[in-house]
Amino acid sequence: MALTLVPPLAACGATEPQNAADPSGNPADNWDTRGAKALRGAIAGRAAHGLDHLDFDASADPDSAEGRAALTRTALRYAAALARGASDPTKLYDLYTIPRPDPDLKAGLARALAEGKLADWLNGLAPQGPAYTALSHAYLALRAPDARPSPAIPAAPEALRPGASDPRIPAIARQLIASDYLSAPPPQGDRYSDAMVAAVKRMQADYGIKPDGVIGADALGILNLSDQDRARALAVAMERLRWLERDPPKTRIDVNTAIARLAYWRDGKLVDSRKAVVGEPGKETPQLGSPIFRLVANPTWTVPRSIQESEFAGKGAGYLKAHDMAMKDGWIVQQSGPDNSLGLVKFDMQNEHAIYLHDTPAKALFGEVQRQRSHGCVRVDDATGFAARIASDEGVREDWDKARQSGKESFVSLPHAIPVRLLYQTVYLDDHGEPVIHADPYDWDERVARKLGFGTRTGHVLKGGSGDIGP
Repeated sequence: MALTLVPPLAACGATEPQNAADPSGNPADNWDTRGAKALRGAIAGRAAHGLDHLDFDASADPDSAEGRAALTRTALRYAAALARGASDPTKLYDLYTIPRPDPDLKAGLARALAEGKLADWLNGLAPQGPAYTALSHAYLALRAPDARPSPAIPAAPEALRPGASDPRIPAIARQLIASDYLSAPPPQGDRYSDAMVAAVKRMQADYGIKPDGVIGADALGILNLSDQDRARALAVAMERLRWLERDPPKTRIDVNTAIARLAYWRDGKLVDSRKAVVGEPGKETPQLGSPIFRLVANPTWTVPRSIQESEFAGKGAGYLKAHDMAMKDGWIVQQSGPDNSLGLVKFDMQNEHAIYLHDTPAKALFGEVQRQRSHGCVRVDDATGFAARIASDEGVREDWDKARQSGKESFVSLPHAIPVRLLYQTVYLDDHGEPVIHADPYDWDERVARKLGFGTRTGHVLKGGSGDIGP
């Protein structure tokens, strides 16, 4: 059963509609005292959606035409925030093509008012899945009047180094566990153990800090993520979920570029999850919706102009020959083979931005914590195994095996294109269904937070410049 995030208002004391309700007409014709009260009650509970930093004025009097028009405007604005988001990602980012909800809110509002079910209708507009519910519960817990602020870990005159003892160790361990960097139970005593050092290094890598395990001012600042910062991240995460269609394709591939992981859904079930390498800051993987329509075995790589003019500037013929590259019609082309920058598999996608999934010879990158390293395309861990799985699921495994064995660039079309969503979500659920706040490697949450009414926050932004020439 879907959780009702905003409790419906009790009907006691409500008045009967003054005018005959017309569910197909103008919503303004259906307002009465009961409808206005229901709207105010719903808006009063907007913290359940992380919208409590935004104002929705529902104080107008439903007895006047002007008041009913004002209530309609407010109701439609609040309904849009729940149904599609309070912000527009296509205006926040240079590129955003992931499918979004588009309900007829005006007709829905008229019907809800006519039937006396405004609160129920508004509740149903927001996402109803377990992820949104978990985010909502966590946000409300942080915003509760009786919530106790998490105590800050105090600073010290000197940085905490591996092997040292410090009375702050239990508090540091608790924070590392809460952020999913350290497995519970926490270590005993006050020694900065090897396990904690490894956890701190993972955290540092996530946030673009030198992963040396030394807890100085920067690392302590991350560990001291305030409740306000947590609430901010949770509200942004809910907003990002509201941008997404409520009934996504049952078979699809989702890539979360914030944590560099891929999830493969088949017939409504999660059947595969694996690491990915995505665009580095400055060459970010865009938030894109685009289907895979064919598999490419033993791909060649035509180097894009942007990479050709930057990474290949000044490279001579010797360099090109050493990397099995040659000029062809003014383009640099790398021949098929295990050392090709696309590896042995390419997953062709239908978009005009030259973004796709592919294999890579740089396997070591999948062992890194911070995997924002590419020029924007998505590298898939064990891409050959993943391609074989897709080929089997789509009934073209025999064709795919022949293409692989040919040793030449070969194309195998899929009977059904598989939708891919390149998402960006800095909060994810752990194995217990609890939200974990991750780093914001592209600093993309800040612009969303401002649209939700949160103040400006300066965080740790990952820096690009990996030097990797691959796409």
